[in-house]
Amino acid sequence: MDPLDSLQAEAVAEFAAIDDPDLLEQVKARYLGKQGLITERMKALGGMEPEARKAEGARINRVKTGVEEALNARREALREAALAQQLAAEALDVSLPGRGTGAGGWHPVSRVRERVCELFAGIGFEVADGPEIETDFFNFTALNTPDDHPARSMHDTFYIEGSDRLLRTHTSPIQVRYMQAHQPPLRIVAPGRVYRVDSDATHSPMFHQIEGLWVDRDVSFADLKGVVTQFLQRFFEREDLQVRFRPSFFPFTEPSAEIDMAWGDRWLEIGGCGMVHPNVLRHVNIDPEEFRGFAFGFGIDRLAMLRYGVRDLRLFYENDLRFLRQFV
Repeated sequence: MDPLDSLQAEAVAEFAAIDDPDLLEQVKARYLGKQGLITERMKALGGMEPEARKAEGARINRVKTGVEEALNARREALREAALAQQLAAEALDVSLPGRGTGAGGWHPVSRVRERVCELFAGIGFEVADGPEIETDFFNFTALNTPDDHPARSMHDTFYIEGSDRLLRTHTSPIQVRYMQAHQPPLRIVAPGRVYRVDSDATHSPMFHQIEGLWVDRDVSFADLKGVVTQFLQRFFEREDLQVRFRPSFFPFTEPSAEIDMAWGDRWLEIGGCGMVHPNVLRHVNIDPEEFRGFAFGFGIDRLAMLRYGVRDLRLFYENDLRFLRQFV
């Protein structure tokens, strides 16, 4: 067999035996590269007589074309094989049932917050909001909190270094801001996140409160008891729910009381309340001789724990879907 024909047959056979695209390109260089066997024969044409060079060149070109065709055919075969393998691996079985889209739902604490706001809206309270990063004035001073009060301690409050700002410890600053911007009569509830240095099964460094405020000319402690009792009975859907008010102390109310409710065979503390202290009204330019008000506050997380029978507050914030799906 002619040496050129043998070279072509050798190249075609070698290409056909290769299953790796990278290896195929390496073998191609042996025949068609700058130092390849066919290229070397083309270089040798320069020392031949014109007639011989013409004939030999035609033969070499014919062989080169055959090798290139075999190379391209093998490239295409390898591409098709890789595509077929990919399609097989990614095949879609249309007979399988669809996966569907998971249904989302409210977080239990968010669900309780909305329910509380709706109940208070039903008796004429507006919902107010304010910043979570507060100044010392709105969080403490305007609420008649003395300079030596334990709540101001760095052990109890998250302060922002290098400023007079802090993460609010209650939503009472919202009440102060609202009273600064509005004149009585006014009725609001202020839900939101608050922050304190505390963490155990019933406390979290971040938790949720809702506080209420009613300021008018003829507001009394009797109105406070009526609003709080009606709210708790509606929230827990028990008209016979017993509620009591136990004397206590808060710097921003006078007189003040803890709110307890009958729960099983015991009394359970559920919130705090009292008549707005005259100093708080003076801080927002409301005349305490003309207007009176009451305020109250509940922990939304605690309400959620009681409503859903959850004993560990931390479960609400662990993002365990097995737990959270129970409330969807």
